[in-house]
Amino acid sequence: MSDDTRQRRVAAMRGCDRILSGERPLTMRERLADLGDALDGQPDFYGDGPVTALEERVAALLGTEAAVFFPTGTMAQQVALRHGADRTGCRTVALHPLGHQEMHEQHAYAQLSGLHAVWPTTAPRNPSAAEISALAEPVGTVVIELPLRDAGFVLPTWEELSDAATAARSAGIRVHLDGARIWESTPFLGRSLGTVAGLADSTYVSFYKTVGGISGGALAGSAELAAYARVWRHRYGGQVFQQWPAALTALAGLDRELPRIPEYVRHAETVAAALATLPGAKVHPAPPHTHRFRLWLPHSAEALNDAALALAEEERVWFAAGWRDAEVPGVALAEITVAAPALDWTADQVVDAATRFLRRVRDAAGAG
Repeated sequence: MSDDTRQRRVAAMRGCDRILSGERPLTMRERLADLGDALDGQPDFYGDGPVTALEERVAALLGTEAAVFFPTGTMAQQVALRHGADRTGCRTVALHPLGHQEMHEQHAYAQLSGLHAVWPTTAPRNPSAAEISALAEPVGTVVIELPLRDAGFVLPTWEELSDAATAARSAGIRVHLDGARIWESTPFLGRSLGTVAGLADSTYVSFYKTVGGISGGALAGSAELAAYARVWRHRYGGQVFQQWPAALTALAGLDRELPRIPEYVRHAETVAAALATLPGAKVHPAPPHTHRFRLWLPHSAEALNDAALALAEEERVWFAAGWRDAEVPGVALAEITVAAPALDWTADQVVDAATRFLRRVRDAAGAG
């Protein structure tokens, strides 16, 4: 996407009266204004103050001995995998081909840490207990991504997740949860954050996904893991002088968003069911496992993105954008995120807006 297109989308979305997927973009001034009295405190100095407060909050939420703030998730997860390799003496990690380490981190685990990956499964879901037990070579750490984003924000059941963790432990394999979106995973799993994290040796969480922080994440686990993580965070260049904007927006986001996530997940079922009635539409998972899911429509990504922008600019309604062409010619998909702006949309209103959106697609095709 060009900078001009991105800026046009941001401006259009900010100007909308109603938003179905996503949240209204904020300016830098608006982001800081939301922090209120928190701005009257002293900034952090290499990780103290508000950064320490955030680490303690995350450790309490996840029920771990400690948590360490990282400026990026990629850095945090490399440290988690390196720690597992150092402690087990095994440089092999079990990943999913659709997992974040393979899809979005430039294979940093191999390039920076010299680790080797095996795939317990290529199915579009996390590995099962049987697949972990059947691994043909020793593995130091298995990564389970909650939810598996590039499979469509798919979660295992609690029983499947618990059995997978038990199988790993029985084989002497450490369990790392890529919990960037663990916040929205608990309603489907039916367990608390602490209970879910209790299955793992280490858990990564993100602050800018779901909870609306500016950036950053945390790696949670034992005190020994935290001490190791602080050393390697410094070595990877993550010992930043001041990170108070990231820490304060994360703390505010945890307070604001965590209580509302179950409502987002419930309403995602309503939105997804309504969208599934559109001509040629497919929703996955159905019903959604979190407040995010995938929607396919039988049109090109270019046509759908153009129609979404036109609807926003001319009717001040944001439907969904970020469409990309699927493997099937003539079909495109988008990721739908049901958050606070979508909560007052009824199923009928979703269908009405979608109908107007698709009419623009058809009209543009006819004009062409």
